[in-house]
Amino acid sequence: MALKRNRWMKSILSVIPSLLAIVAGFLLGFLILIIVNPNQALEGIAIILKGGLNKGMTGMGQVLYFATPIMMTGLAVGFAFKTGLFNIGASGQFTMGAFAAIYVGVTMKWLPTSIHWLIAILAAMVAGAIWGFLPGFLKAYRNVNEVITSIMMNYIGMSAVNIMIRATVYNKLKNESLPVAAAANIPKWGLNQIFPYPSMNGGILIAVLFVIIIYIVLEKTTFGYELKACGLNKDAGLYAGINAKRNMVYSMMISGALAGIGGGLLYLSGSGKYMKVIDIIATEGFDGISVSLLGMSHPIGILFAGIFIAYIKVGGFNLQLLNYDQEIINIITAAIIYFSAFALLFRSRIQGFLTRREQTKADEEPEVGESQ
Repeated sequence: MALKRNRWMKSILSVIPSLLAIVAGFLLGFLILIIVNPNQALEGIAIILKGGLNKGMTGMGQVLYFATPIMMTGLAVGFAFKTGLFNIGASGQFTMGAFAAIYVGVTMKWLPTSIHWLIAILAAMVAGAIWGFLPGFLKAYRNVNEVITSIMMNYIGMSAVNIMIRATVYNKLKNESLPVAAAANIPKWGLNQIFPYPSMNGGILIAVLFVIIIYIVLEKTTFGYELKACGLNKDAGLYAGINAKRNMVYSMMISGALAGIGGGLLYLSGSGKYMKVIDIIATEGFDGISVSLLGMSHPIGILFAGIFIAYIKVGGFNLQLLNYDQEIINIITAAIIYFSAFALLFRSRIQGFLTRREQTKADEEPEVGESQ
């Protein structure tokens, strides 16, 4: 009974830091609204809190549309972090995946209509995995810090994609990629009837599917156990006979594949969104870091964190109705992440206290022989 109670306590403690960080972030955002325009501060914070609900089910469709790619990049960062790696190159992997999906969608119109979109998503997955391979390989076999290499791969990916777009699927008049074939767009599967947002499609269901898959891989499989074991203690993993170097490479490739799929889901949405040929790194990768940190790198936490971040971003768009800058949402998001870090410190202290208390009780309990 006590063991079950302690498990519940640990589950609650894993959620409290994020909730406290969210409250603190909103308080800071409210303070900024007061400083900028005190007369409309209450109305402004109300708009943020309403988020997508400002426009009913249409607004919630917008939330789910924006949540889809950042959930995937959040999964990418979270998966790597669970295995002891920090993949800050999700933006580059996202961009490479997006280009691969668009390329298949534009140039391979001969593919069967029923699977055209699926092949495009698979291409995005492969491209993202390839872009995650090099940082993983350099970390495993040359001990090069993956943060440095993955950041460099962001810039290389951005420039490489710009070159490839100009060479293959370029719309010169608009300085962007050509539109993909209709069959390459992800099916809507009736979601546009429930959430009547023009860009709503089945991408959110695919993202949820990958949340479930990653959860099962990490928590229910030997492969996931080995990856996490190497992340927690590389030397212990080696002592147990686990190939740590191979697992590092696998981890970064899987992480890159998830980010690449996120790029495919965004640009195969049938929303009229195209890849611009500009020297700007995709922000979805950095949003994924925020989503992963807020979700404690747990797949289920990342699912809800991605929806939450998208929810307040939609509220930020509506702030412009009150002559506030929507960048206030970026400040609130950043504050939430910073407060999450502080909350995590307190959580680790409390968990340490609970662990010591359990150990003390176990030591005090008489052994079977003594009780007789």
